[in-house]
Amino acid sequence: MTMTTFRPTLSFGTVAVDMRLALRNILRQRRRSAIAILAIGFGIIAMMLAAGYIEWIFWATREGTIAPQFGHIQVTRPNYHDGGQADPFSFLLPNDSPALNRIQQTPGVKLVTARLAFSGLISHGEDTLSFIGEGIDPAKDPSTRYQIIVDGEKLAVTEPHGLIIGAGLAANLNVKTGDMVVLLTNTPRKGINAVEGRVRGLVSTSLKALDDSIVRVPIGMARELLRTDGSHAWITVLQQTEMTDDVMKRLEGETTLRDFEVTPWMKLADFYNKTVELFSRQIGVVKLIIASIIVLSISNTMTMTVMERTVEIGTAMALGVRRNRILRMFLLEGALLGTIGGVCGATLGYLASLLISAIGIPMPPAPGMSRGFTAAIMVTPTIILEALLLAIVTTLVASLYPAWRASRLVVVDALRHNR
Repeated sequence: MTMTTFRPTLSFGTVAVDMRLALRNILRQRRRSAIAILAIGFGIIAMMLAAGYIEWIFWATREGTIAPQFGHIQVTRPNYHDGGQADPFSFLLPNDSPALNRIQQTPGVKLVTARLAFSGLISHGEDTLSFIGEGIDPAKDPSTRYQIIVDGEKLAVTEPHGLIIGAGLAANLNVKTGDMVVLLTNTPRKGINAVEGRVRGLVSTSLKALDDSIVRVPIGMARELLRTDGSHAWITVLQQTEMTDDVMKRLEGETTLRDFEVTPWMKLADFYNKTVELFSRQIGVVKLIIASIIVLSISNTMTMTVMERTVEIGTAMALGVRRNRILRMFLLEGALLGTIGGVCGATLGYLASLLISAIGIPMPPAPGMSRGFTAAIMVTPTIILEALLLAIVTTLVASLYPAWRASRLVVVDALRHNR
């Protein structure tokens, strides 16, 4: 005769009963549970605010890099970004090309505009200084929307010889809005050409070194100065930054762009990439510190719970409760603490981020920058999910040893505890 050993299986009803018991045990030790939940909640709030601030830094740096500087995608001659500074006239793009029209017709592309880079000398009266200039389309170039004009006006199509210069350069030249200046530069045929223009406005950027050298002119004036019809880059602006990879794949497959180099903004934004790498490591350290605090706090709470309920655990085991169920009950208790603390912390952290963002975080100028800025906190769904996972996973890890210790108690010794 074959004997069959009965093994109780894990069912939804059993888990539901264990969940109710775990919740009842949490409510029974209200003070200790409240302290544990507060420790988890404050840790999660701190992590969310720190991660949200860094996320805003990423967003602000990214958008501040794309629009005023590189656009989402740049189309240039091959190797322009490596050798263009030494010999810029060897990398000129044609003014009218089928490739330009094809880029404009690509799905996701908002606009395409040309830029022409040059450098030379700027004179006003007896003062002459060097400058770094760029010719842009005042009506289409995305950088015009982000220019901070401290005096005067922006570039305009109606004034083809109107220009803007950096506030620092204007101070060094003793130039004010409305003054006439002369730009002098080399031409592609190794000659020298000069064009006179009127200062429409003074611009301020975040970098003092750029404010001391920047000149922006309408691209028609730049072509007149350089005696060329070309440009150095076609700046492509997309409808959304997230579409960069998809549009890049389409442009790379275009036969009309075989003779050109298509470069996404992330390959040009070295400062942004280094900023992301630096702050990502810092937020990783913050998460590690918060996880350690939660683990120590919950481990202490659960250890005290096991010690106080030793007789109760022994009684349950004497009545037939298996060791694996004891282990599961304590793990569920820890998971519940983590879930409650995580949800409370995530809710309060999100509300705090909204309040702080509404007020703003005034930041002083960083080294090498000419002005400060007002920061905010950007809490994304990813940050909220990571916060909840951090709370639950760390409390489960912290509960492992106390739960294992409770499940390994000897029934007789547990019943005699404190006697």
